[in-house]
Amino acid sequence: MLIIPAIDLKDGQCVRLRQGAMDDSTVFSDDPVAMARRWVDAGCRRLHLVDLNGAFAGEPVNGAVVEAIAATFPALPVQIGGGIRDLATIEHYLRAGVSYVIIGTRAVKEPAFVTEACRAFPGRVIVGLDARDGRVATDGWAEVSDVLATELAQRFEADGVSAIVYTDIARDGMMQGVNVEATVAMARASSIPVIASGGITDLDDIRALQAADAGIMGAITGRAIYEGTLDVAEAQRLCDGPAGGSA
Repeated sequence: MLIIPAIDLKDGQCVRLRQGAMDDSTVFSDDPVAMARRWVDAGCRRLHLVDLNGAFAGEPVNGAVVEAIAATFPALPVQIGGGIRDLATIEHYLRAGVSYVIIGTRAVKEPAFVTEACRAFPGRVIVGLDARDGRVATDGWAEVSDVLATELAQRFEADGVSAIVYTDIARDGMMQGVNVEATVAMARASSIPVIASGGITDLDDIRALQAADAGIMGAITGRAIYEGTLDVAEAQRLCDGPAGGSA
């Protein structure tokens, strides 16, 4: 399992939100590239970037920062979400060195777009499913739909989606522990690898995800690594186990 540090971008700064609320943010750095270097130096093998402004605007807003991080660490897989609503944006990010793009809002509102994107960019598309009480939220979490996250995951199974980033909105940024039950349900709903997100606080959360043994390929962590309740290097060592890990 990969430990994946999150760098959430708002107005060019590295921030963390609580439950996705843009007016409840904590600024951790005004130099996101330097923050990325911190996690790279700690041994992370993938980075998770989110363009928070872009998620609300429906188009990239912090794209230049994303491109700078990808260019600075060309050997590191980077995944980006937020404001990705068309094929041109996907192509632009991939050409800039980003490894994976995360489709969220449009995946819910227009699932056929995921099929189209996977066909155009095989192996490079991740779907982001953000849920509250099991139902998918869109538009920067401003709207909650009637769509069950697990049912939507099954819809994408034949498309060739690389992974699903599953976020429990109620837990995100709250340091209350990961929703293992919901994450496991998502992992078992389809054959698509799942990346857990939201609420991861310490090593106990990592152990709980590992113990579930449900095909969870990674865990995104944000506030916990910024506030020091989880150490990236220690968590990755735990995941690698005595036999070591792979990239």
